[in-house]
Amino acid sequence: MALHSDRHILIVVENLPVPLDRRVWLEATSLQQAGYEVSVICPMGCGWNKTYEVIDGVHIYRHSEPPEAHSGAVAYAREYLHAMWHWFCLARTVWRRKPFQVIQGCNPPDLIFVLALWYRFWGVSYLFDHHDVCPELYEAKFDKQGLLYKIMLICERLTFATASVSMATNGSFRDIAIRRGKMASEDVFVVRSAPKIDTFLPGPGDPVYRKGAKTVMGYVGVIGQQEGMDLLVQAARHLIKDLNHTDVHFVIAGFGPTLDEVVADAEAQGVGDYFTFTGPLYGPDLLDALNVIDIGVSPDPKNPMNDISTMNKTMEYMTLEKPSVQFDLTEGRVSAGEASLYALPNDPVDFANKLAELIADSARGVEMGKKGRARVLDNLSWTHTTPQLLKAYDRIYAKRSKA
Repeated sequence: MALHSDRHILIVVENLPVPLDRRVWLEATSLQQAGYEVSVICPMGCGWNKTYEVIDGVHIYRHSEPPEAHSGAVAYAREYLHAMWHWFCLARTVWRRKPFQVIQGCNPPDLIFVLALWYRFWGVSYLFDHHDVCPELYEAKFDKQGLLYKIMLICERLTFATASVSMATNGSFRDIAIRRGKMASEDVFVVRSAPKIDTFLPGPGDPVYRKGAKTVMGYVGVIGQQEGMDLLVQAARHLIKDLNHTDVHFVIAGFGPTLDEVVADAEAQGVGDYFTFTGPLYGPDLLDALNVIDIGVSPDPKNPMNDISTMNKTMEYMTLEKPSVQFDLTEGRVSAGEASLYALPNDPVDFANKLAELIADSARGVEMGKKGRARVLDNLSWTHTTPQLLKAYDRIYAKRSKA
């Protein structure tokens, strides 16, 4: 445990509280277990409202939750200025407790480099943890580019220029870091998002979630504009009303800014009784819900962002031996392979048809689930990812020693 006891890192995340952000929490606890001292700055939310606490050896500093930007430059400025003010205040608090050598910035937004530039005066290095491609995220969210899109490209470039090392969630993000970010290939590490197989285990689940249905579909994740929940509701309507699959139920585990809209949409489409919205679930409670489902759904629409993004939910379905249905996305196929069926992009009718295929052939779904779990165990679990995380940190500390 004392291997890196002289190394203190500060992780900054803006859009989710910790430990709710599963990727950040796995990174933080893995580094702590490797002997690093780890501090995290994040927003409050979803019940995680203590301003400071230590969990599993990780020091967590939380600030008030900023308003999420739904439209326009003013809304984005309000959200990010709120967050940035707290980053600087809390980073000073962390520094006073114990100086850190590295800031790990977890986007979105691509603005944490501003904090990193300030602390460069004190010899602190910047490691960029590339969660989302922000320009493409903006385009997907607002269906346009324009001036703010161009500003985001500039912020992305400045982020990569500030970073000594970058961590990419998949090969597509690595290509962006090298091509658009102008980073040297030896400074970019693929650190995939994946569950821990020793805790994320298949099991019976809680039968209460089935609501007596023969086939249960499940979703876990954020419920926002770009997650395709409107397409999922349309697919459910087609499955139930047009294909006459009425012995089904949908379990939706998660939270987000459009939750109320999705609930209202399901009611308006006449399928509200076929949905259970659990709200955010964690740990054993999440496993109780996901283990009871028969098919995982990933309705993220095809767009410039989603096409190159790795979806945590897909990895979680695979880990729990669940087949899934998703739209045909480049990185979705890379992750799931034969463990998923792929609907025509953004076509809710074809999505429903793919669900119907698995409902009609449950044995096929079981076999797909087994292939998915084997794929995770053999190549994609957090056990396989941790060495890349540690290599990224070895690299940034090696560069520091040569500076």
